[in-house]
Amino acid sequence: MLSYIARRLALMVPTLFGILLVSFVIVQFAPGGPVERVISQLQNPNSGAADRVGGGQGGDAGAQGGEASAYRGAQGLDPAFIKELEKQFGFDKPAPERFWKMLTDYARFDFGRSYFRGAPVLQLIKEKLPVSISLGLWMTLLSYAISIPLGIRKAVKEGSRFDTWTSAVVIVGYAIPSFLFAILLIVLFAGGSFWQIFPLRGLTSDNWSDLSLVGKVKDYLWHICLPVTAMALGAFATSTLLTKNSFLDEIRKQYVLTARMKGLSERGVLYGHVFRNAMLIVIAGFPGAFVSALFAGSLLIETIFSLDGLGLLSFEAIVNRDYPIVFANLYIFSLIGLLVHLITDLTYSWVDPRIDFETRES
Repeated sequence: MLSYIARRLALMVPTLFGILLVSFVIVQFAPGGPVERVISQLQNPNSGAADRVGGGQGGDAGAQGGEASAYRGAQGLDPAFIKELEKQFGFDKPAPERFWKMLTDYARFDFGRSYFRGAPVLQLIKEKLPVSISLGLWMTLLSYAISIPLGIRKAVKEGSRFDTWTSAVVIVGYAIPSFLFAILLIVLFAGGSFWQIFPLRGLTSDNWSDLSLVGKVKDYLWHICLPVTAMALGAFATSTLLTKNSFLDEIRKQYVLTARMKGLSERGVLYGHVFRNAMLIVIAGFPGAFVSALFAGSLLIETIFSLDGLGLLSFEAIVNRDYPIVFANLYIFSLIGLLVHLITDLTYSWVDPRIDFETRES
């Protein structure tokens, strides 16, 4: 198993390299860029974005370069000024040199500075990370805590009234988008039109630092209740159906009949034999569920509940062509995804010792 882990860790290097290379090449052909954005803001100074240019460190990413005529709206601007902008963003260097500098910097977890926020990218990520981790972790735990026992119960009671009405609830939960359910929760419980029970913004209250330890825990749970509930709705429905179908597939197999004929109780058959095999496919879905909740799945929820997390940060960076933030988030989430998949494989072996990835690869 140690050699398998070593091989998987070694394979992460070319995988990350490929992800960054493909993304970097795509960015070269993407319309617009930080230089064009500054030029556009100079033509429309009311937005004030040009005044917030933070002098990003070059080499993190790039989209364009060349003479002033290469930029739309650059007519009438001093070519020396355009050259200075390119140098400030690092676009005065050839693309291969920029890409190589990005790789060497990222190997040291040096992501440079944001183009338009005037702060180190790593500092921005550290500031936003607690919000996204809170949403992703609690959503995943809540959905699995509900869906696994419910899916098992539905498999055991297949065709009963319990299975029928819970299936209706699951289908409704699967059909309703999380952002729409979030709006409904705000209208009902956050002072929209009915009750003012939960807060609408942030993860903590303004006086959080003055609260006791118990008060801080209560305040934190009070704030995340609505956003986590909204995010868990779709994930809970998907996990429930996955668990039920997995258990039904195992219950119908021959070894279950054999275990029952040997006189084992139904509970002993279910949790002593079926559970271990049926949970493998559920475990396999954990990495995607967690990483999706940590990044893409939390974007709309963060926006609706005014939670300043990584999803919102990445979206704004893409819109503003803030490439250091875009590539840093891509690198970090790709690395997290690869590590979580490795942990999933190790969990496979722990749940079912018969699975030996090292033997299967050799």
